[in-house]
Amino acid sequence: MKSAAPLLRYDYSGALLEKGGLTGAEVHETAGILAGHRDEIFDVDLPAFAAGQSLPGKDPLDTAFVDMPQRLLAEYETQRDGSELGQILATAKRLSDSVDRVAVLGIGGSYMGARALMEACCHPYHNELDRGARGGKPRMYFEGNNVDNDAIQAVLDMLPCPMKSSDPIDRWAVVVISKSGGTLETAAAFRVFADRLSHAVGGDATQIAQLIVPVTGETGKLRNLANALGCVDTFRVPDGVGGRFSVLSPVGLLPAALLGLDIVKLLQGAVAMTEHFRHAPYSDNAVLNYTAVSHLMERKHNATIRVLQVWSKTLESLGLWYDQLLAESLGKNGETGATPLTVVNTRDLHSRAQQHQEGRRDKMYTNLLVENWRRDPVRIPSSDLNQDNLNQLAGKSFADLMTAAATGTNQAYNGDGRPTADLFIPAVNEHTLGQFLQMMMLSTVIEGRLLQVNPYGQPGVEAYKKNMQAALGMK
Repeated sequence: MKSAAPLLRYDYSGALLEKGGLTGAEVHETAGILAGHRDEIFDVDLPAFAAGQSLPGKDPLDTAFVDMPQRLLAEYETQRDGSELGQILATAKRLSDSVDRVAVLGIGGSYMGARALMEACCHPYHNELDRGARGGKPRMYFEGNNVDNDAIQAVLDMLPCPMKSSDPIDRWAVVVISKSGGTLETAAAFRVFADRLSHAVGGDATQIAQLIVPVTGETGKLRNLANALGCVDTFRVPDGVGGRFSVLSPVGLLPAALLGLDIVKLLQGAVAMTEHFRHAPYSDNAVLNYTAVSHLMERKHNATIRVLQVWSKTLESLGLWYDQLLAESLGKNGETGATPLTVVNTRDLHSRAQQHQEGRRDKMYTNLLVENWRRDPVRIPSSDLNQDNLNQLAGKSFADLMTAAATGTNQAYNGDGRPTADLFIPAVNEHTLGQFLQMMMLSTVIEGRLLQVNPYGQPGVEAYKKNMQAALGMK
């Protein structure tokens, strides 16, 4: 199942500045050091994980995400319907054929990847389209990621109760995602949505078992609930895959399949990036060079804020997914971890550019640029009313305007000694998104090695959970 689709391209020439920038020699040297950590992941970490071993300073060792896409595809190739991928596709078809709305409950890595895939690949107003225009795929709502009373009530407003007929238009389902089942935000939301579903189907246990699909660990509170409910389909969060590294497991694949996305191409894109990361020389390796530039800017020029400038509204949630990945993986020990920030341009040029160009020199800017848009170009028409002086742009497309804005912004930033780099995404589709997701996960892990921190685990978050439960009187 190999694919010859083009890879993402990384150009860091805008970071090679005499003032406030790097030299090519510095980048090459650091990329070479990172290549050693790359080899360690494949030669030490993966074999140790497969053998069930622990390694000093690497507990937990959640490295299974690296070769998970390849394993899922290989299993699908040989077992088809009996494979995990085949079962995900079958469940997605069953639900898509029988319901018109799905509430996806999860928090952090349990929902952010799925939301990013939806917003990047689906129509921006997917939920507002009629069922035919959605290709028979359900509307999708995300909850269990907060404890906002009015927000959860608003989603409940979208779910018919009672379900008055067997017509999919009147029916809905719940996908609940939590490896342990112990995260309070998601667990509380699930209690509410399961109760609502029970009332909607008149307490029919058979329908409840069909309309709730958990994605969880082998053991834990949610697994116990799934067993008690007799859920027809329950998917496993694999061992050795932490929440924020789980987007290419059933955690992200099931919601994506429900939306009709090509999850095979998504995994193929991830495999292509892993192969590039593993075999490309460090001089041409997008993962190693991206990591080297980001790390060097932080260490040598105090660029402790990493700004991901996405030049497409549909990619904003992709940036937010990366924000969480970077912040929770590297922000440890009181001294490591740059602060990630996602901005959407050109929108945010009118709210942040002043500070970014003339404020503190503590930022590294990476542009995520779309090279080929999905839709036909929208062009500026000529008009007899030219008070706006736009006839000089007649015939120009919005893609032309976006390219000019990105070029002009880079020139302005570089001219003031502000470093930039460009990450080109050939087109927004499942294959390129699989590449991006895997690239950022690999980059985060090897930078953790360079910083000598374990990129897995989240000790700080655990403290807030315990304090929250204590404040609520929970035992």
